[in-house]
Amino acid sequence: MPDEPLLAWNVILSSMNEETITGKAYDTRLMKRLMRYVYPYRKYLVISLVSLLLFTGIELTASVYLYKIVVDNYITNRIQEGLGVLALIYALLLMAGLGFQYIEFYLVNLMSQRAMYDLRLHLFRHLESMSLSFFNHRPVGFLLTRISSDIEALDSMFANCIVFTFNDVLMIAGLLGIMLYLSPALTGVALAVLPLMVWASFTFQKHVRASYREVRRLLSRMNGFLQENISGMETVQLFGRQKRNFEQFAEINRQYKDANFRSVVNFAFFLPTVDFLGALAIALLLWYGGGRMLAQDTAVTFGTLVAFLKASQQFFQPIRDLADKFNIMQTAMAAAERIFKLLDTRECLPVPATPIRKTIEGTIEFRNVWFAYAGEEWVLKDVSFRVEPGRRMALVGATGSGKSTIINLLFRFYDVQRGEVLVDGINVQDYDPASLRPQMGLVLQDVFLFSGTIADNIGLGRPGIQEEDIREAARIVQIDRFIERIPGGYQGEVKERGATFSAGQKQLLSFARALVANPRILVLDEATSSVDTETEHLIQAALEKMMAGRTCLVVAHRLSTIQQSDEILVLHQGQIRERGTHAQLLAQGGIYYRLYQLQYKDQFMAEPIEAAS
Repeated sequence: MPDEPLLAWNVILSSMNEETITGKAYDTRLMKRLMRYVYPYRKYLVISLVSLLLFTGIELTASVYLYKIVVDNYITNRIQEGLGVLALIYALLLMAGLGFQYIEFYLVNLMSQRAMYDLRLHLFRHLESMSLSFFNHRPVGFLLTRISSDIEALDSMFANCIVFTFNDVLMIAGLLGIMLYLSPALTGVALAVLPLMVWASFTFQKHVRASYREVRRLLSRMNGFLQENISGMETVQLFGRQKRNFEQFAEINRQYKDANFRSVVNFAFFLPTVDFLGALAIALLLWYGGGRMLAQDTAVTFGTLVAFLKASQQFFQPIRDLADKFNIMQTAMAAAERIFKLLDTRECLPVPATPIRKTIEGTIEFRNVWFAYAGEEWVLKDVSFRVEPGRRMALVGATGSGKSTIINLLFRFYDVQRGEVLVDGINVQDYDPASLRPQMGLVLQDVFLFSGTIADNIGLGRPGIQEEDIREAARIVQIDRFIERIPGGYQGEVKERGATFSAGQKQLLSFARALVANPRILVLDEATSSVDTETEHLIQAALEKMMAGRTCLVVAHRLSTIQQSDEILVLHQGQIRERGTHAQLLAQGGIYYRLYQLQYKDQFMAEPIEAAS
């Protein structure tokens, strides 16, 4: 596949920019979309809100108003009778409040987990539907962040913010109502510090947004650096880059630490400020309310003053909590914006209204195909060829000549700009990919193995494939004896990306994977490039068995593997320059002849081959 540096770089830059999205603390448009995932579990939300109302009512009654009754009616008048009953009522109210708080917390988290489960499935299903070009131009870390940490941010919002923010607002309103009911004058004194509190909150929000943006940007940069270096650890150690990479990581880590510290400084300013203003409000209440009480003002009793002191302590705590929830909400809104931007991205290949599903015979035809990955930088130019069922065609040419692109178009990983790609005379765009692709086997040069068992990696969970089919495919490609020596045999563990297997062993497993489905069309893309010469000779017979009776398209640099092909196409700069059998192409003395000379120059020096001039 040719390089697409400009297009890829633009998309990667776009991905990096998305990491720095901070968004609003609350976005109605995004919240409406998020609530679609919550709606199926709305009964949990309703019950949790009812529990919240009951809990808040109990909390206000037990922790504020009951104080006034106890102090004014019993303690001040030194009346002990009935005080035990009030203490019992107080304990029962606290127990009931605890029960309602448990119900609220449990149901909110249950709702959040189920909603995020659905969103995570929706996002993964959307990713599975995207075309191959989408993944070629997006960093893996970018996509993983969307489906993991961004959804966790939303979960934190639903679990800790939505209902509990309502709780804080309700508590503030309830406390304000009780305070006004008890004494409007004392309420005015207690709220005298509120303008300073509002100023501190807005100042905090302004600075924390900037520091959060920087933390998020540096976290994304550090994650990308770690992913790249851990994945490429073999190259890092091979070229002795440990010290240099450590210094680079130390610098990124230092910047991330400093950004987090600046965020901590903002909190260190805000939280003590709130505490100080709350203490100042209490001091003002003690000064003004105590003076009114000592002056025997009937409007301010000792019980009223005690209740106000308790209420003022509780009044500023929800304000402090709202500041924390502001940060969570802002994080979640930014995460939601990135998630929905990804969900709104449509890079899927169009599906016909009535896709064709049929058993194919295996005829392949490229008819005047032009294709470019970007703009009009044509990778294939007016390419036409036909492969009849059961025949074998080989593709050779220099790197970037378009060989792998032909395979991508045959499997419809991309659509052509001009011309047609046909299977059994039907345009591949008219097929259902889920029906066509399972009837075609593909062996790639770079084999990807999944974590799991050997049997899982050969069968890939495809319907209708039995264990006996897996064993037979392994026997044909002559990897069965290797598998049987592994602890567990076919149920032996395959680690991430097949880390414990050699390149040749992984490629042999890919042969079995392609063969087990009994495909009508078999495509080999540099299938023996990672196999040593001795092993190559051993699997030639296996390859012959694999290709027998199937339409085969073989891409190879090793000309020894394609000499028996029915036809060989020589590609150069996206065009077919030569075609014919091995002998015919040698006789032409053209590009193929020169490639053959380069590969077998030692043999040419001993026994020169004469070519037709």
